[in-house]
Amino acid sequence: MTESKARNFIEEIIDGDLESGRASHVLTRFPPEPNGYLHIGHAKSICLNFGTAMKYVGQCNLRYDDTNPVKEDDEYIQSIRRDVEWLGFTPEKVLFASDYFDYMFECALKLIDKGLAYVCDLNAEQIREYRGTLTEPGKNSPCRNRSIKENKQLFLEMRDGKYADGEKVLRAKIDMASPNLNMRDPIIYRILRATHHRTGDKWLIYPMYDFAHPLGDAHEGITHSICTLEFEDHRPLYDWVVQNCDCDPAPHQYEFARLNLTRTIMSKRYLKKLVDEKFVSGWDDPRMPTISGLRRRGFTPEAIRDFCERIGVAKSNSEVDAGLLEHCVREHLGQIAPRRMAVLDPLKVVIENYEGDGETLQSENLPKNEEAGTRDIKFSREIYIERSDFMENPPGKFFRLAPGKEVRLKDAYIIKCESVIKDENGSVTELRCSCDPDSKSGGPTAGRKIKGTLHWVDAASAVPCEVRLYDYLLNEGEGDFTDRLNSESLKVLPSALIEAAGTDALVGDRFQFMRQGYFNVDPDSTPGKKVFNLIVNLKDSYKG
Repeated sequence: MTESKARNFIEEIIDGDLESGRASHVLTRFPPEPNGYLHIGHAKSICLNFGTAMKYVGQCNLRYDDTNPVKEDDEYIQSIRRDVEWLGFTPEKVLFASDYFDYMFECALKLIDKGLAYVCDLNAEQIREYRGTLTEPGKNSPCRNRSIKENKQLFLEMRDGKYADGEKVLRAKIDMASPNLNMRDPIIYRILRATHHRTGDKWLIYPMYDFAHPLGDAHEGITHSICTLEFEDHRPLYDWVVQNCDCDPAPHQYEFARLNLTRTIMSKRYLKKLVDEKFVSGWDDPRMPTISGLRRRGFTPEAIRDFCERIGVAKSNSEVDAGLLEHCVREHLGQIAPRRMAVLDPLKVVIENYEGDGETLQSENLPKNEEAGTRDIKFSREIYIERSDFMENPPGKFFRLAPGKEVRLKDAYIIKCESVIKDENGSVTELRCSCDPDSKSGGPTAGRKIKGTLHWVDAASAVPCEVRLYDYLLNEGEGDFTDRLNSESLKVLPSALIEAAGTDALVGDRFQFMRQGYFNVDPDSTPGKKVFNLIVNLKDSYKG
């Protein structure tokens, strides 16, 4: 360990374990269920598990919790692996809970032999009724006192397909009066006739998560099983399984606060509903908080890792301002995203006194990084500016273009609006301007002070593109998330223009569009037309 910064509580635990000899090394795991795409909350867990292992020169496994074949799919398995690697982490091993189905079955038989598990005939509703409440103890199942011999025979018959789905379950025999409802004879195996993505139809019974998870940790030799706070009440059951299945060495579970973000859905079930009911275009819709959605939006793995580091590891749940995530993205893009000029809502400008066929000017790629160099930008008599950068009757402090007013064109000339051309409906279609020919950089009047500077594109060389402006998927407030969906979360601008230097951009390339925001090239782009996604705007409203 060479880290000098303050330890989080997980690291303090690990330090103590290494000093006491309880652990000689660090082996963690990230155990997602492949029933959906990972979201930003999972990114925190990924960064914590893999990051902690890296800090201690240890290892971290990726283990798929594939114990429910009804909900799992190979599409999700592949997406999870992509997301983990995109975030910058390489698993020591890629494993599946199904790798241990034989081992888990033997552990269940061991519990039966010890008189610590029994086959129960109660249905799901009856089991809930017998469980009791937080203030009232549960009642023993009528099946609780079956003999070891009978329980073993019934369990083997469950495995062999003698009974229908839901007809019988295997339950741990613990304490129906326990104040922890998770310890009131929990189900550890159920009958489920479903084809598994890896084991096919070999198994007709599948272990429950609370049984499979500690056994998977034990089988792999996990030293520190780090999970989110909702599993804190499950830890006594975790320890009970590890102890009574004679796991050696015994893994330990530690809980941290899950990530909750403002204006963000953090439930795979709800995210799946958004996808299934076509509220969004798919799991990778740039408005989604999925890692694949953030990647398509243009967020960088470096920014997400920075965000996870800044929010830290806490013991109690809280809500994090989504603005912090955007702040981290904005900070990183400010260092790496080259500048380009793009006009999203074009208004034509004709510079009537400009002479010649045009010229090539120079513009910096990254003003704060000289090594990024410059690029060529074309300039000619006809250009386009943003429609919002012109007002015919502006207020007093409007420092953009208006009749009789001057502005500087970035890296070009000072121009003055001389006249306005409108169509039959009174809409402005074109501006006629003059320029100061000596105001170009290096010219006699280049230093003349003008309050407004506008971005622009050259009409002859600019390239058409589509720009997609994104906002939060949810409006602020309370209530069902479907009632809070933001109808303005996507705005498509099909007639935008970008300077010629933007035509060579590849899918995933990120840029700062001057005075607009940060954008990246979307996979929907075609050779004839680029599509750019708004990543974040330039204005940073986060106050940390």
